[in-house]
Amino acid sequence: MPTKKPTAPASAPIHDVVVIGSGPAGMSAALYAARANLDTKVVVGPQLGGQVSITYEIDNYLGLYEDLSGEQLTERMVAHVQKFGAELVYDEVTAVDFGGPVKVVKLYGGELRARAVVVSAGASATKLGVPGEDALGGRGVSYCATCDGAFFKGHDVLVVGGGDSAMEEALFLTRFARSVRIVHRRDAFRAGPQLQERVMANPKIGVLWNTVIESIEGDPEVERVRVRNVVTDETEVLDATGVFVFIGHYPNSNVFRGVLDMDEHGYLQIDDRMRTSVPGVFACGEIADPTWKQISTSVGQGAMAGMVVETYLGVLESMPEPA
Repeated sequence: MPTKKPTAPASAPIHDVVVIGSGPAGMSAALYAARANLDTKVVVGPQLGGQVSITYEIDNYLGLYEDLSGEQLTERMVAHVQKFGAELVYDEVTAVDFGGPVKVVKLYGGELRARAVVVSAGASATKLGVPGEDALGGRGVSYCATCDGAFFKGHDVLVVGGGDSAMEEALFLTRFARSVRIVHRRDAFRAGPQLQERVMANPKIGVLWNTVIESIEGDPEVERVRVRNVVTDETEVLDATGVFVFIGHYPNSNVFRGVLDMDEHGYLQIDDRMRTSVPGVFACGEIADPTWKQISTSVGQGAMAGMVVETYLGVLESMPEPA
């Protein structure tokens, strides 16, 4: 049960809602909150737009069928939320205090207080950490075949990983790529046996066992990849225009440990109304979604969170003043 709207000295303003994260989920939540005339602040975080901002091109978001980069979509999201009065705060969260009716979000440059918080800090792909990976991100290096696979029609691509995700994404890429080679550092996959059978039976897929990527090269896009066999220590340069990395994702939830309930992998636990374990704190997008990881699903979850926040704050407003 929400408590009565808190008050505070004028020197410590209390906003209606603070949204943590500026990816599609956070921006969608901010849009719905701001359109409801709520005082809305968005903590941008380390990357404006989140993972979508480094996506080379987007063609699977309904209604946006023209050539549109992730950076351009981010610009549109910013303009949209600002149109309705949401304010972007270019800072990062260092700690939170959700113990009282006033939620405190601590930043490097100060703190924000609010009656409600939407956590949409997203998730990050585990990277290889090799030369060229960051420089060619969004220009041939990808962490989402569903997002980017269609741009590699007729190309030769590599998939890195040995689990279920790597197998599923390799199979998906065969719809577009001329060839798919899986680079795996061990001599056996971790994926389920049925997925392995499908992969090994696909004529478009080859496997480089006991192999790791040493560097990714090309200018301005990926052109070749240097690999090394961990058994023989021999190196080889492979011609490839795409490198799809699937060695894991992790939710950006460390700052919420011990504050919000999460599963064993760190994903925040929410109900069907985007509510976390703390009243007045909601979550949406990939920080609470280990499955879908799409712009459209994140936007939908953000919209739900924004609407639920409006309802929650409306209950606070309707409560009588204490005697």
